[in-house]
Amino acid sequence: MKYYSLNKKAPNTTFRDAVIKGLAPDKGLYFPENITPLPASFFENIDALSYNEIAFEALQQFVSPDIPKDVLKTIIAETLSFDFPVIQLNDNISTLELFHGPTMAFKDVGARFMARCLGYFNQDNTNEVTVLVATSGDTGGAVANGFLGVKGVNVVILYPSGKVSDIQEKQLTTLGQNIKALEVDGVFDDCQDMVKRAFLDTDLTSKMQLTSANSINVARWLPQLLYFMFAYKQLHKTKKEIVFSVPSGNFGNVCAGMMAQQLGLPIKHFIASNNQNNVVTNYLKTEEYTPKPSVQTISNAMDVGNPSNFIRIQEIYKNNFSTLKDNLSSYSFTDNQTKDALKEIHDQYNYVADPHGAVGYLGCKAYLKEHPNAHCVFLETAHPTKFLDVVEEVIKQKQPLPVQIEAVMDKTKVATKISTYDDLKTFLLD
Repeated sequence: MKYYSLNKKAPNTTFRDAVIKGLAPDKGLYFPENITPLPASFFENIDALSYNEIAFEALQQFVSPDIPKDVLKTIIAETLSFDFPVIQLNDNISTLELFHGPTMAFKDVGARFMARCLGYFNQDNTNEVTVLVATSGDTGGAVANGFLGVKGVNVVILYPSGKVSDIQEKQLTTLGQNIKALEVDGVFDDCQDMVKRAFLDTDLTSKMQLTSANSINVARWLPQLLYFMFAYKQLHKTKKEIVFSVPSGNFGNVCAGMMAQQLGLPIKHFIASNNQNNVVTNYLKTEEYTPKPSVQTISNAMDVGNPSNFIRIQEIYKNNFSTLKDNLSSYSFTDNQTKDALKEIHDQYNYVADPHGAVGYLGCKAYLKEHPNAHCVFLETAHPTKFLDVVEEVIKQKQPLPVQIEAVMDKTKVATKISTYDDLKTFLLD
């Protein structure tokens, strides 16, 4: 498989090179040169396949020939070492739980897959790779955990000061070893801008190999298409017209679902459920894409004012606005609506969601008003105890801490405070 830059001004390259570079030389995101749909029999017989078998068939074309089949199988087995259950709330709404991994966030799969790919590529390499990543919440912890101890890989995580939850901060600032955390005086978009600027800074790139573990990296982004296949396997015999409501910030997850659809997965429609960072919601109404500064909300991992992956979504649908609208709806919700949804989900279904899942639930409800025959699955992207202050205040019920969370609570935070790009540059060069 070859990958091309969406800016169309860089040479095509291999999966290996795309993973190691992260961004193309012309600043563009990489995209696979072609997508070969899986045979219809794959989906008809999906019940007979294990998650690992599904993953191997779905991902093989994207990593070949850079990762041999036996190595890919090992990487998948190590990546998918936890469950992905679908929980039905009522006849029309289910939730897909993506928080059963080590950091209790959906990003565990992509981070673990990418770390193992990079570890394989770097096994005989004496040169170190620095993974530079911006996080609005869960990416940092997942990347830190996924890359911890990987030979020849250093990880530098930028996060906005005071704008991630206490547990999220602990997960990315307490591991030590090859993981370093930078606490940025700013918002997520400032962190992301610094990371993008670093990739283009020849003072840095001439002295070190930089790559990213945000969903701009193909190895972080593509494995997320598996979630939609795993949900389909659990639902397709009893539910028709399956629709996914995806809490959306940087739009990597919903974009990965669209890649699953391109592989032939029978998905009827996607919903991008936004908080008040609603650039895409507005775009689908007006056909005008206008990035704006991010707004802080209680669903902080979605506080993104200029979603990186939206250009990939446009590429999937050949930049045809009407085709995109046929496949994607988007709704935007306030913090108060999100809190009301948390309470409703708890009171009506005895289910504890997190703020991001609650936004996904609201997307389901909005879509079902006009499409009552659909079965809508909202993605529960993080464990509710990662947002204890919000969740416990709303549902008035104390939540026990899972072992994954308890393990980091008493550890000491270690982070370097920075304010400017020059601070980042100095840190990296030192």
